[in-house]
Amino acid sequence: MNSLQQIAAFADTAKHGSFAAAARGTGSAPSTLAKAVGRLEGRLGVKLFHRTTRQVSLTPDGGRLFRRCQRLLAEVDELQAEAAGVRESPTGTLRVDLPIVLGRRVILPVLARLRRQHPGLELDVRLQDGYADLVKEGIDLAVRAGDLKDSTLVSRRFMAQAMVLVASPAYLQERGTPRRLEQLAQHDALVFRMPTSGKDRPWQFRQRGRALDVHPASGVRISDGEGLVQAALLGMGLAQLPDYFVRDEIGRGELVEVLPALRPAPIPISIVYPGARLVPQRVRVVIDALLTLKG
Repeated sequence: MNSLQQIAAFADTAKHGSFAAAARGTGSAPSTLAKAVGRLEGRLGVKLFHRTTRQVSLTPDGGRLFRRCQRLLAEVDELQAEAAGVRESPTGTLRVDLPIVLGRRVILPVLARLRRQHPGLELDVRLQDGYADLVKEGIDLAVRAGDLKDSTLVSRRFMAQAMVLVASPAYLQERGTPRRLEQLAQHDALVFRMPTSGKDRPWQFRQRGRALDVHPASGVRISDGEGLVQAALLGMGLAQLPDYFVRDEIGRGELVEVLPALRPAPIPISIVYPGARLVPQRVRVVIDALLTLKG
């Protein structure tokens, strides 16, 4: 059995959790898979699985190999599909990493539509506000907001998010509506604690063509965007959030934008993916769909 077949046997076993289950899924004999994995371990000089009589679990070395080989095997599947002339119908597992709220509200509807159009496309969607290592974790594509620092990734901007300062009508009725930046110090501030750094995100404004950061004193810090929306709805103070977080609430009159003339410049939102000469069709169809979005 060649190296690629050994890697495929290893990946199938890792996905199914046992040689027997992997054998049922692939139509092979459990002993064949076990021997292939054993040869791969011998060739690499590392132990890939902890074995019991009924199941297997990945060792740390096995976990690292599994994350990396998923991309290799997906590329092989893509090449085989292209050679067979079915490249227009993407198949295989698409692994995407998305910010939580943007993913739920904006990106998942796009993925749902693509899934209906391409039943052979499988989705592995990870919702988190931290940054994942795409290559290390075997992720095909991520969506990220703000300036990008990883020069090894290909990036394509597809939309932008406006930051809006909001409060509930009840809060504004009780405390008054600020008309100038200087008046913000008289109000209760709800701030977002950034998960990547643990620091408070400053409020951002643009006045007379200049970008301004305001660091409000706050008794309320929340590390979840939807929690920040809920706190604003409860009348706990002013909060600055991406517009898509609160678009519906503003439309229903549950929240009111404050200082709209001082909105900061929109923050770019980009698609990022590992650089490669061949972009798999399962990735390409998502890129094309996201590039049609406006925001």
